[in-house]
Amino acid sequence: MVLHLYLLRHGETTHSQTGGYCGDLDPDLTAEGMLMAEAFATAYQQFPWQAVYTSPMRRTLATAAPLCRAIAQEPIRREGLRELRYGAWEGQTQAHVREHYADDYQKWLTEPAWNPPTDGETAVQIANRAMAVIAEIEATYTDGSVLVISHKATIRIMLCSLLGIDLGRYRDRLDLPTCALSVLRFEKYGPMLQRLGDRSHLPPELAQRLGT
Repeated sequence: MVLHLYLLRHGETTHSQTGGYCGDLDPDLTAEGMLMAEAFATAYQQFPWQAVYTSPMRRTLATAAPLCRAIAQEPIRREGLRELRYGAWEGQTQAHVREHYADDYQKWLTEPAWNPPTDGETAVQIANRAMAVIAEIEATYTDGSVLVISHKATIRIMLCSLLGIDLGRYRDRLDLPTCALSVLRFEKYGPMLQRLGDRSHLPPELAQRLGT
């Protein structure tokens, strides 16, 4: 009996287009973000999913919706899967943050595990709440496939926690574009990474527009 964990980043939003900091902000998917969600559902609707877990944010629920309709399952919402809270940086550009929060920004770049965005969360805090959800999944499903739909920073932090990568390097070691899928297989000695940042489920014309 082997558990496979599928970690999917939500589809495109206006903030993921521009690179603005977006944690507690709750934008909808763009038109292309919705196409991404539909494409994922088309590619994976015949998959034998045990469960679909999601962050409670609109962008993750909208990404889950086409698949959940197709497989007639309700998503299981967990607060622990929310995006990193960026505090005073919410909705701001990198240039704005670098100018107005220079000290905090430099500390965060150097060691984000323990240094948060101004009034935001550290990677350690994200790991604590997100890995509690992973522990719940491991305790509930000893085999089969479980999908988790979450956010860029949160998924990268979970991957670091699961694979033994320094949390302070989550931004430097792992890339994760919108609607990218990463897959782990839980074996005797722990999780084994099988795929990282896979977007092969996107149709060629959409992938071409996105530059993949």
